[in-house]
Amino acid sequence: MFKNILDISQQDIQDHIVLAAHIAELKEWDNRAHLERMRRYVFLLARGLDLSESEARLFSIAAQLHDIGKITIPDSILKKTDNLEPHEWQISERHTVEGANLLRGASSVFLQTGETIALTHHERWDGSGYPNGTKGSDIPVTGRIVALVDVFDALTTKRPYKKEVSTQEAYQLIVEASGKMFDPELVQAFRDNYDDILTIHKNFK
Repeated sequence: MFKNILDISQQDIQDHIVLAAHIAELKEWDNRAHLERMRRYVFLLARGLDLSESEARLFSIAAQLHDIGKITIPDSILKKTDNLEPHEWQISERHTVEGANLLRGASSVFLQTGETIALTHHERWDGSGYPNGTKGSDIPVTGRIVALVDVFDALTTKRPYKKEVSTQEAYQLIVEASGKMFDPELVQAFRDNYDDILTIHKNFK
């Protein structure tokens, strides 16, 4: 009657990842469309870097766990609509480390990749990011991809604490941040695939 509990398919794992990611961010905002956009953006840019389809698929599924560490952040900080105080920023930034800690030790390649993404998706190409100030190509490619698309999605999405900006304005900000916040090669892939980015943005709101 019941499937063997050890007979877990990749689809089972993907479904559990989506559920876990949604629950982790739900107390901040209803993020289901955000997660779907992230998945599609990541797949698109991974392919734009000439990564294999299987790598792109792995990265895109694992990317949905990028903010799973937010489940450890107090609601008073997550839901705050005013500017965060310095000590609140420090707590908020811990979601990278806490997310990686939650996923550490997993045998699934999806969760292992998710651990890397959770830890590194706020690192910046010039070393100005967090939590470790990792710089340039020392940032795993998964973290570099998610860093860019997460910023684009944040800019172009209305959140409880901010208004959205136009896709054109967000595009310009991304391009101007090439070599600073973002990997220049990745920014070029973003530009080359921008029409498809817009389609995803339009169709998954």
